[in-house]
Amino acid sequence: MKHTRQYVVNGSQVMSDLEQALAAQSGRIGVHLGHSPWILIDQARIDAFAEITEDQQFIHVDPARARSETPFEGTVAHGFLTLSMASRMAQDTLPNLPGQVMNLNAGFDHLRFISPLPSGRRIRGAFKLKDVTKTQANHLRIVTKLTVEIEHSDTPALVADWINVAVFSAPQPSHEARQI
Repeated sequence: MKHTRQYVVNGSQVMSDLEQALAAQSGRIGVHLGHSPWILIDQARIDAFAEITEDQQFIHVDPARARSETPFEGTVAHGFLTLSMASRMAQDTLPNLPGQVMNLNAGFDHLRFISPLPSGRRIRGAFKLKDVTKTQANHLRIVTKLTVEIEHSDTPALVADWINVAVFSAPQPSHEARQI
């Protein structure tokens, strides 16, 4: 496995941004990282998602039929629409780490759609850090427990362990640093 470079400045060892992030985040495992702002999932958003994904099932796009033929009392959002809002929720809630140049979505473990999301309701993401590991010289694998909450409901729309890769730039020494 490759290792990040570390440097000495004025006789003191300096950790790379990745090493500093790993140390800081390791101490936050199990900690609630925050809630995103509430996001309205209205019929217009559901219809737009149905159009782009070609999923026109009546439970999503036909309010009258959904009201009369389902137990939902109206249309419900696609589970994948709810899931797709995770990126927005994370951008609003989870800042990049110092030195991080990009974030890569690596997928989900234990993804479950728990409760239908009725049209016209608001959702938000709750984030809890589960794990952080160094996987490459400039990559941290970060697992965050995502719970998508529905406003005025005790049951979430979905839960998942979201796996992301934080990519860091290669460390750049200052002119007074020497590589060790």
